[in-house]
Amino acid sequence: MAFDDLLAANRSFADDFAYGGFDGIARAGVAIVTCMDSRIDPLGMVGLTPGDAKIFRNPGGRITEAALEAIVLGVHLLNVQRVLVVPHTRCAVASNSEEELAARVSESAGVDASWHRFHVVEDQQRALEMDVRKVLSHPLVPEHVKVGGFLYDVDTGLLQQLV
Repeated sequence: MAFDDLLAANRSFADDFAYGGFDGIARAGVAIVTCMDSRIDPLGMVGLTPGDAKIFRNPGGRITEAALEAIVLGVHLLNVQRVLVVPHTRCAVASNSEEELAARVSESAGVDASWHRFHVVEDQQRALEMDVRKVLSHPLVPEHVKVGGFLYDVDTGLLQQLV
């Protein structure tokens, strides 16, 4: 019962499903690494549609080991030629300290969360520069792959290229 509304919506979605048989490559040659924030529409913000890009989301939109794995696979197997790294304004991991996030989670969970690391971002510009360098310097990301660092404004919908 907890998922009935979503399953009903899925049945409506499937009524005119247009992606059956699609090979899964990134038709526009794009990969986007961004935050899990629900205010972000990764495809819509750059004028793409399903099937055009590979999307990887995590708290803060950081280039983690898992994000690098996705990029390498995308570049070599799924037609990715351009990578956008996209954190955003008013991000919880960029506007709270580790202690603040742990306290908020502890309060919500009813158990101590101080042992858990939330990987806060103290300086988004610096973190974005480091993340773009991680992708560019990865030995399995060829030089022809273009990598850009952008900040998405959740209040205006605009992207600003910073790196």
